[in-house]
Amino acid sequence: MHKIIIDCDPGVDDAVAIFLAIASPEIELIGITTVAGNVELEKVHSNAKKLLTLANRLDIPLAKGCNRPLMSKTGNKTNVHGTDGLAGVLLPESKHHNDSGHAVDFIIDSVMANPGEITLCAIASLTNIAIAIIKEPKLIDNVKDIVVMGGAAFTQGNITPAAEFNFYVDPHAAHIVFDSAQHITMLGLDVTSKADIRAGLCTALEKGGAIAQSVAEMCRRYAEFDPFLHDPCVIAYLIQPEIFSGVDGSISIEYESKRLFGHSFATPSTLTHHSSETMNCKIMTDVDTSKLMTLITERILTL
Repeated sequence: MHKIIIDCDPGVDDAVAIFLAIASPEIELIGITTVAGNVELEKVHSNAKKLLTLANRLDIPLAKGCNRPLMSKTGNKTNVHGTDGLAGVLLPESKHHNDSGHAVDFIIDSVMANPGEITLCAIASLTNIAIAIIKEPKLIDNVKDIVVMGGAAFTQGNITPAAEFNFYVDPHAAHIVFDSAQHITMLGLDVTSKADIRAGLCTALEKGGAIAQSVAEMCRRYAEFDPFLHDPCVIAYLIQPEIFSGVDGSISIEYESKRLFGHSFATPSTLTHHSSETMNCKIMTDVDTSKLMTLITERILTL
C-alpha cells in the first residue's frame, strides 16, 4: 500500500485524481494539500473541500498552502477548468472542517513522522513542496518518492511551446525540487497527452452513481478545451506501474529565459556520462491508454 499526500490545485483532472486515490485499496490518502494554480487558492481549496464532501471522506485532512509562486506576486491561471476550477459543475456545499494548518507544515510533519513511507503526489505547481524542502532539508532524506505531474521532456509544452503549465506557473519551485530530491518520478506531457478522455470515459461514467456522473459532466466540459486527464496519471502509476514505461535520466528547469521559461530539459541516462547520482529521475514517456481509462472508470464507478 502507498501512503500518499496529494498536493493539488483542483481542477477537473485533479478531481479525477483525488477520486481515483480514494477508490483504490492500494492507496492510503493521508492528506490533501492545496496550492494556487489552475485558479486562485481560495477557489482550489474550496473545490477540494467540496470533492471530499461529495466522496463522504470528511476524515481526510486538508491543508491550504501557498497563494503565489516563489518569485511572482501572482501566478498564471488557465481557462480550461472554467472560472471556478470544476467546469461549472455544481457540487454539494462543503461539510469538511478537518483543517490541518498550513500545507508546508503538514507535508513536513507527515513525512518526518513517517520516514521512508510517504510518497508526495504533486499534481500542481511545486511551490508547497519547494518551500517544505527549504524549511526542512531533511525532508528529502525521509520522503519515499516524489511523483510529479509536470514538464514536457521530449515534446512541446501546453502553455507555451517550451513549457508545461505546472512548471510554467512556478519554475523556480520546480528547479528547487528537482535539484534537491534524491529521486523523482516525472509524468509529463509525453505520457499524460495519451490519457485521452475521448476514449469512452464519460459514456461509461454516466451509468454510475452521483460521483461518477459528476466526474463525467466535469470531464465532458473540460474536454472541450483539453481532452487529456493529466493528473490521474500520477495515481494510476502508483496503482499499476506496469502499464507505464519510461527512461532514467535527469531534469533541469529553465527559470531565467523568457522564451524558455518553465522548460524542462531532459537528459536520458543513455546519452550522458554523468555519475548515477545526477540521474535521479524516472521520466515516464508512454502508457497503455486503454488500460489507464479502464482503471479510472472501474475505480470511480465503485464510489
